[in-house]
Amino acid sequence: MKRVHVLVRGEVQGVGYRYTAKMMADGAGVTGWVRNRADGAVEAEVQGTPAAVDEMLAWMAEGPPGGRVDGAQVDDLDAVDESGFEVRATA
Repeated sequence: MKRVHVLVRGEVQGVGYRYTAKMMADGAGVTGWVRNRADGAVEAEVQGTPAAVDEMLAWMAEGPPGGRVDGAQVDDLDAVDESGFEVRATA
């Protein structure tokens, strides 16, 4: 299992990023969460097989139509026991 923390910057709030991320995560078969941050970024943790996490990261680097990703910082984490992918409240 691979788990990463992702911080995405750009025009990523108000464009459906989190809810599209949930749909993409469900399709890729990854677990974790996504949320808006007060500083305008989107933050997520994604866990799954290395191929599934890479698929999700590739989407996150592009984002949904109408948005613009200027950059994404990715850091490795230890895997945790969880199921599903959720949209969380703004932090």
